[in-house]
Amino acid sequence: MTAEERDELIDGLLDGEISEADFLRLEAEMHIDPEVRQAYYERLKLDTNLQVEAESRGGGRPDSSTGGRAIRRRQESPGWLGWASAAVLAVLVALLGWKVNRDAEAAAGRNEEPIASGFGVVAGQSEADWDLNPGDLLPQGPIHLKSGIARLDLFSGVTAIIEGEAEFEVLSSMELAVTRGKIRLKVPNLARGFRVRTAGGEVVDPGPELALRISPEQTDLQVVDGRTEWHPLSNPVRILLDGETLRWSVAEGEVTGATALVGDVAEFENRMAQQHAERKEAWDKLRNSLRGDPALLAWFSMDRAEDRTLADQSSAMRDGTIVRAARVPDRWGAESGGLDFSPTGSRVRVEIPGDHESLTLMCWAKIDSLDRWYNSLFLTDGHELHEPHWQIMDDGRIFFSVKANEAAGKGKDKHIAFSPPIWTPAESGKWLHIATVFDGKAKTTTHYVNGEAISRDEILGDLRPEKVRIGAASIGNWSDPRHRTDPHFAVRNLNGTIDEFAIFARPLNAEEVREIAEKSMP
Repeated sequence: MTAEERDELIDGLLDGEISEADFLRLEAEMHIDPEVRQAYYERLKLDTNLQVEAESRGGGRPDSSTGGRAIRRRQESPGWLGWASAAVLAVLVALLGWKVNRDAEAAAGRNEEPIASGFGVVAGQSEADWDLNPGDLLPQGPIHLKSGIARLDLFSGVTAIIEGEAEFEVLSSMELAVTRGKIRLKVPNLARGFRVRTAGGEVVDPGPELALRISPEQTDLQVVDGRTEWHPLSNPVRILLDGETLRWSVAEGEVTGATALVGDVAEFENRMAQQHAERKEAWDKLRNSLRGDPALLAWFSMDRAEDRTLADQSSAMRDGTIVRAARVPDRWGAESGGLDFSPTGSRVRVEIPGDHESLTLMCWAKIDSLDRWYNSLFLTDGHELHEPHWQIMDDGRIFFSVKANEAAGKGKDKHIAFSPPIWTPAESGKWLHIATVFDGKAKTTTHYVNGEAISRDEILGDLRPEKVRIGAASIGNWSDPRHRTDPHFAVRNLNGTIDEFAIFARPLNAEEVREIAEKSMP
């Protein structure tokens, strides 16, 4: 882009006359070129100064000698008399305010280091009945695993496999307090000093592998490998070595009857793997039934890729084309079952014909960061009449819109349905089921995360689209119209992984969305 082209685009933005295509081109340039950003701010400063000067002169004509090329162009245009009005100046500044605020917020964000809370993460689970999901940070306070199995990875490197019913608390990455439950610990050398508090005493320096069965009345221990210290309340320390067991009663101290726990606890991981496989099989059956839905427009499981072709598993068989996205593990742990869209330019190109009254979009996504203003889930090329855009903002809100008319000016051509923020750095690397239902008959947009509705928008007036049309589109990115020749583009690819994507030409109801999310969760 030449300096002259740059100035023309900036002047068009300041005049409120820039086309959407030129605006996106300018936005892309400001992302990558500090000189364009500097030129923009210089002109913004000039506009603000002109506003002050015009107001101080009572609406008089600004001196053309104070401006540059942009001022001269405005003087030559029929709109100059409006420019002399302080009211019009205020509108022009308002048109730019959103962009200034975005940059100011971004700058402030860079000066504040993101903060998350927790001492570890839920690394996996099977048939677990509790309030946590895989990928969740372990919260402060008591945790109750009513049933099932969960694997916890603490930030110290310790792995705890816990079978319910279990009640415990993560006091730090180096300490657990357990009231009840079966636990198998794997403790690396760098976590030396790790402790487990029980009603009868403390387990100190376990490992590298230890099995525990804990209740309020007694604690059973077995050293699977290495050595462990048992620090009972008001009694001498006991040292246990490979294979040794101990049963300690809170009321009586050491008692006979301690049995090997390895037979109980060693099955944890095998049972987790078995139950994991059973859930996957159950999901495959439900997915196969959903593929028979006549309203299904496309279903992409990213493990069904050969070379650059991604198979559409709906009856329409509208295969997609993979561009740059890398194969990575999916949410089930399959080695190449997901597509990582983080490399710039990554996308899956698809084409879905037809006009539709309603739409449901859903995917499983693992977001690593939201470091772009717009982070694409599914966007049509450009943004023409009746076309949908589905993406996530940099503050974590889901964005969905269907262009309803050709009105000029931002906010006049479509209703944008924003959700509350669904993502913070604490969710980095966590798999989320994201769904958005556009009901063309009811004129509503509803956003869902992990099967739960989090927002519902009613679309009013002339922002109600008559229909939805997709055509050429991209999963995980956004493309300008195919015949553009300018090589520059806005960076909107998702910094993360998608392993399943589906789109229906009907509004799925809340129960359907919930069932799909629950049954498809590992």
